Amino acid sequence: MAALTVAKFHVPTDGAMNKLLMAMLALALLTVGGCSSQPATPAQTEKPQPKAADLETGRYAFQKLYIAARGWARDAQPFRLESQPTADSKGKDGKSAVWRASFASPAGRGVKPYVWSGTDAQDAPSRGISPGNEDNYSPTNASTQVFDIGFLKIDSDKAFEAAQQHGGDKLIEKAPDTPILYVLDWSRATNMLIWHVIYGNSRDDAKLVVDVNGTTGEFIRTEK
Repeated sequence: MAALTVAKFHVPTDGAMNKLLMAMLALALLTVGGCSSQPATPAQTEKPQPKAADLETGRYAFQKLYIAARGWARDAQPFRLESQPTADSKGKDGKSAVWRASFASPAGRGVKPYVWSGTDAQDAPSRGISPGNEDNYSPTNASTQVFDIGFLKIDSDKAFEAAQQHGGDKLIEKAPDTPILYVLDWSRATNMLIWHVIYGNSRDDAKLVVDVNGTTGEFIRTEK
């Protein structure tokens, strides 16, 4: 009879058996842990911070608005420049976040306002330059008396300084939150360009109005 071949099996020793059991246990734990682990939480993105308001003087805004107006009419001439108070700009130091300039075109017999805004406040126009609606122009209308931009030599910050020296400082000391408006226009009666520095929400209910020469910076008068 043919000899039977008996397979030989190697029985691991106690030490080898312990290592094998430890390895199998570790593998089982990794498998269970991988199945029960929670999905990774996505990183939260930071909300963009609101951009700070750009506060500028009247001449800075006027230069930008004048360029825009010349795109509307080559003969455009200014007749009024005024600031607008907003939630983040009360007109201190002759600066504002919103300026509005009105221009007339004698050849086209039209008037058109332009607004510069440097704020995202809810009570302000969108940032940048925005044109308004065109209207009819009458050269005999005293409220639309155009002026040569060469007369505008004094900026709103200098007009503010002059106004402060003639009653504005005392008023602001008593009521620091008082808004300050700036209106620039041509006076046909005196034949000069005038900054009207208005302490209050409007000219009608102003606590004080100080007029300053827009060409020389000299104090003219106090209206109230």
